[in-house]
Amino acid sequence: MDALTEVRPQDDNKALSAVLEQPAQKSLLRFITCGSVDDGKSTLIGRILHDTGGVFDDQLQTLENDSRKFGTQGSRIDFALLVDGLSAEREQGITIDVAYRYFSTPRRSFIVADTPGHEQYTRNMATGASTAELAIILIDARKGVLPQTRRHSFIVSMLGVREIVVAINKMDLVAWSQEVYDRIVADYREMAKQLGFVNVVFIPVSALEGDNVAAASQAMPWYRGVTLLGHLETVVPRTAATRDDGFAFPVQWVSRPNLDFRGFAGWLTRGHVAAGDEIVALPSGRRSRVQRIVTADGDLPVAVAGQAVTLTLADEIDVSRGDVLVSAAYAGKARSEVSAKLLWMSSRPLADGSTYLLKVGTTTAQAKVNVSRAVDIHTYEETAAQRLNMNEIGIAEIALDRPIVADDYSADRELGGFILIDRWTNETMALGLVDSGLRAETVVDGSEQAAVAPTSWLARTFNVPLPLRSQNRRDLIRRSLVAHAPLSALIGAVVYGLSGAAGVAVGVAVIDVVARSLLAFYVAGAGQEVSDLNELPSGNVDGDGI
Repeated sequence: MDALTEVRPQDDNKALSAVLEQPAQKSLLRFITCGSVDDGKSTLIGRILHDTGGVFDDQLQTLENDSRKFGTQGSRIDFALLVDGLSAEREQGITIDVAYRYFSTPRRSFIVADTPGHEQYTRNMATGASTAELAIILIDARKGVLPQTRRHSFIVSMLGVREIVVAINKMDLVAWSQEVYDRIVADYREMAKQLGFVNVVFIPVSALEGDNVAAASQAMPWYRGVTLLGHLETVVPRTAATRDDGFAFPVQWVSRPNLDFRGFAGWLTRGHVAAGDEIVALPSGRRSRVQRIVTADGDLPVAVAGQAVTLTLADEIDVSRGDVLVSAAYAGKARSEVSAKLLWMSSRPLADGSTYLLKVGTTTAQAKVNVSRAVDIHTYEETAAQRLNMNEIGIAEIALDRPIVADDYSADRELGGFILIDRWTNETMALGLVDSGLRAETVVDGSEQAAVAPTSWLARTFNVPLPLRSQNRRDLIRRSLVAHAPLSALIGAVVYGLSGAAGVAVGVAVIDVVARSLLAFYVAGAGQEVSDLNELPSGNVDGDGI
């Protein structure tokens, strides 16, 4: 407050604005804690919150009471309870869901995601890692590198996290041994050679005692490196390299408040756009120019990545939800087939040739998934596979019923990350990352749209998107015959019994089975149309990206 009392009265507003803007001027670091079960992830975050003054007096009193009731540290404070808030987590002493916490120091602000270590909840860990810039991988000094350590390391690498801190925890339980620390460092370094990390920092800590968390440890004089919090305050996060080829703007919805206004609402996932810039609407390939950049606070001359805006165009071109407005230099294209890495999340295995809904950005398409390889989590080697079980990672080729805009995840997280959804239960089955380096893909530009769009007479008749591939059509025909032929035969038999005319009975049976099959085709295609039309223009519908 001294800064406010020393200024002249006419400078009050300026001084107050400067004080209010100070928190916004601090950089923000998003990071995740991960590792195997009981490696001390929640305890570490609780310790950081405590040591940075993020726990108020009343919260500390509640924590002491909860520690006596739910704690796993005897008579001592269980810092994990600051993060593990679900009753099931406290009863079992484990983390189940992703818990996000905010804290700050004079030098930086932080958002940390505490993720579960149990293999059963790997999907929650992947959710937390999808927005992280840095990962703290905890290792229990007594156990060393475990399979779940390897799995979590591979997942954060797959999701583009390149800045890693390996916190070797519970050093107090191995008598602060440098020999144990050095052995784990050597093991992890050897493993990490295959993961493409840019920077890996090793820090021996005791989350329970607070050694090397916020203050340097007196029990490990052999370690002369930085503390964990000191590293987090100064690190410059480096993610996977991205292309510099302009902006991308997935259209979330078409804004039409009156007859005189038609704009396209969404947010820039990359780059920047200015009024007057030339744009290309994908997948159609039509071109126009940005006329206005509209916000609730007035028009902007320029919008940058991360801003939610409404764009109006100089020309009346057909653009709808799911389309992507890009700069003329943008290298991404519409694709009818993609190759991707998958993390299978469902307890129901992925069988080769299964069909799901693929959701990327603001668009959804029907997808047939063909698994080709699986990753051995112990060696990181790829082996031939035709199915994926829960928490397994694999390589798949995905055929789409229509072209969608998808880019390599390494170039664009928002348009390269997707989820697979069971169309009947709406369960999220897998997260996927587009990687064109895995296999050649079918790329479609605007001039080739007619060749990709549904051309069957049934699709033209009912104007619904049917599966494009002959295998999908054969599957629908086979299922229709199996399901409807017996009933149609029964109807034919009833007609024959009533009329005695065999020809009429056969004709009625054939007409019935054909009509039922047509209805099945219609439902299969229209189901996706209804799904697209009913999607809300929210940024958090069915998981808008990973």
